[in-house]
Amino acid sequence: MKILCIGRNYRDHATELGNAVPTEPVVFCKPDSAILQPRLPFVIPAWSQDIHHEIEWVVRIGRVGKFIEPEFAWSYVDAMTVGIDFTARDLQAKLKSQGLPWEKAKGFDGSAVLGAWIPGPIEPGHFAISLEKNGIEVQAGTTADFIFPLEQLIAHVSQYFTLKTGDLLFTGTPAGVGPVSRGDELEGKLGGKSLLRLRIR
Repeated sequence: MKILCIGRNYRDHATELGNAVPTEPVVFCKPDSAILQPRLPFVIPAWSQDIHHEIEWVVRIGRVGKFIEPEFAWSYVDAMTVGIDFTARDLQAKLKSQGLPWEKAKGFDGSAVLGAWIPGPIEPGHFAISLEKNGIEVQAGTTADFIFPLEQLIAHVSQYFTLKTGDLLFTGTPAGVGPVSRGDELEGKLGGKSLLRLRIR
């Protein structure tokens, strides 16, 4: 199982980080060891002083596919949820400034948090996601605001990676990313329904 992630898929998020709006999907990967096991807290690693939350709509692939045409993309999705892509922003900035890959800042242990799955079949549509920190909404967006819709994402990534049953696709985060601190409580919602609760330690 692999975790494919899309960066800068919301125009407002690209802008808030001072990045150019991409002309094709920005793709990176996390190892399966990045998945935080259910009911465990997220522990801030000792080597970072600036861990940021990034709420995302996540889909799970239900069958093997390669060179998938956009019109068939939804038929490869068998479940959806919200997830958090934790990012060590300080380490990411350092690596980027040196022209180095930044997997260490994105793929570290526990950096991929998943909510409860909503099983398919998933009908094509738009879905609202949000994140609350200590009861206050800090991120909100809808997949209608994607720069690259799901059909295009699946078609694009399947040109380079064979999609296998159980693979995950994190589809990008809206504006509002920010740091977490020990003691914070996070809650992720999909369509207003709470699917993810997490304590920071």
